[in-house]
Amino acid sequence: MGTGVWPAHPAVQAWRTVCVAIVVQALPFLLLGTALSGAINAFVPAQAFSRILPKRPALAVPVAGAAGVVLPGCECASVPVAGSLIRRGVAPAAALTFLLSAPAVNPVVLTATAVAFPGDPGMVVARLLASLITSATMGWLWIRLGREEWLRLPAHRTGHRPGHSRWEEFRLGFQHDFLHAGGFLVLGAMAAATFNVVVPRSVLDTFSGSPWLSVLFLAGLAIVLAVCSEADAFVAASLSGFSPTARLTFMVVGPMVDLKLIALQSGTFGRAFALRFSSTTAVVAVVCSVLTGWWVL
Repeated sequence: MGTGVWPAHPAVQAWRTVCVAIVVQALPFLLLGTALSGAINAFVPAQAFSRILPKRPALAVPVAGAAGVVLPGCECASVPVAGSLIRRGVAPAAALTFLLSAPAVNPVVLTATAVAFPGDPGMVVARLLASLITSATMGWLWIRLGREEWLRLPAHRTGHRPGHSRWEEFRLGFQHDFLHAGGFLVLGAMAAATFNVVVPRSVLDTFSGSPWLSVLFLAGLAIVLAVCSEADAFVAASLSGFSPTARLTFMVVGPMVDLKLIALQSGTFGRAFALRFSSTTAVVAVVCSVLTGWWVL
């Protein structure tokens, strides 16, 4: 096929349409989410979190999970923020709960989900519930089974540094997060478009026709695609051949476990922690998504 012919091929045009549609829909939410995340990191003192959390870790876990609803944060930023909280005396279980909940249930993500699934408020409710239950369960599991030797405390710091302009820190943090997350958004959109155009219908039918295979397939896809949480609802909405529960699983697993998060956790807390925490989170997220989807959707 000549170079002048392939751009006009229907498959290429369909791929371009899907890819651009996902990016254009998701970009405003990604912009808002990274701006709010940068503002929290630059202007909100880390001590504010330790003041509002109960002293008992078992009680601090659900409070930290609920804090994710009102404190937006990209998953890329949540890992260093959680490390900063632990170093400042916040119980690891509460900090890890916030690490999982903030990117998954904040207002920007829930609004984006409502836009991506118009006329389907059940999907927004299901995402909120499944994500909160997953993050709280992981926090309580850490209290029960976690060991300090698995957790290598971070040596670097986040938040405001004395002698530096908060606005300059906000600008640099926002610029880094937006460009980093934006790159993953474009890659995710390209992968989703390729998935929709290239994968044969028979393969899709094999996975989408089975309730369990479809859930496991989209959970794995979420881990590999590593789409930012402000944008993943639009990718999930494009996977229209799969069941609502499978697409819910994609949106619950992605913000908590993906390849970039595993790498970030390894660099911040150590490889031993990242492997144990990520694998357990993936299992808990799938189970919570299936149970929530069966109940709500």
